[in-house]
Amino acid sequence: MITGPIDLHTHSSVSDGTEAPADLIASAVTAGLAAVALTDHDSTSGWDEARAAIVGTGLTLIPGMELSTRVGYNSVHMLGYLFDPASPELVEETTRLRNDRLHRAERMVTRIGADYDIDWGDVLAQASEGATLGRPHIADALVAKGYARDRSAAFAGILHWRSGYYEPHEAPSPLLGIRIIRAAGGVPVLAHPATRGREANLPQSHLLELVEAGLGGVEISHRDNTEGGKQTLRALADEYDLIVTGSSDYHGEGKPNRLGENTTEPEQLERIIDRATGAAPFVG
Repeated sequence: MITGPIDLHTHSSVSDGTEAPADLIASAVTAGLAAVALTDHDSTSGWDEARAAIVGTGLTLIPGMELSTRVGYNSVHMLGYLFDPASPELVEETTRLRNDRLHRAERMVTRIGADYDIDWGDVLAQASEGATLGRPHIADALVAKGYARDRSAAFAGILHWRSGYYEPHEAPSPLLGIRIIRAAGGVPVLAHPATRGREANLPQSHLLELVEAGLGGVEISHRDNTEGGKQTLRALADEYDLIVTGSSDYHGEGKPNRLGENTTEPEQLERIIDRATGAAPFVG
């Protein structure tokens, strides 16, 4: 069993983090983590670089992904761990999601560009090659142009869903997301499901539907979950024997979240490893 701090939710520059996968691994070592999961949005492109960077560090890498799903107008993020990245259904769905995210971002930039001096080239300048482009890169472009203080300010202002520039993106239902991850041999864990605002708590009836569909666990220790929401999730996890995780949701300098600020108990990670059949942890 792994001993030491375990952080099961991080992002690299492959999606909307600011550090390349290798640099994220270096940051995890510096932070004193024993294990870290790389969970970029709708992409596994950073796995190989992270695996190479972890050699000789003593760190354990848990390959994963944060799959975009949606209920009505609300985004629901589904973490998947230790799945087969070559699973045909998963590859098809994540390719579609990345393409939709790209075109949605282009349309939003066109709208914003009618009122602000910003264009698609400014957004591309903020993303690494091959990155899954989205609103965080638009936010970085707005910061670079002086229209926002930081990403958080950009999301609270110009990129807010009430701003008039926002456009939703297509995504599968959480039920389909669970099925895709499980079919690829992975373990699905609902990410920060008790947050504030527009992406607030899922109704308990819907959570129970996800459990019945094969949801493996819930991410409870996360800075965006409300205290009341955490209590509800703990009761749900106890009743249905769900895996319980805690994570930072680290994005490098893209968010204030720090590596290891919330962690997962070793026995909970062991439950994920025991259930997964699509991939294995990589020990450096």
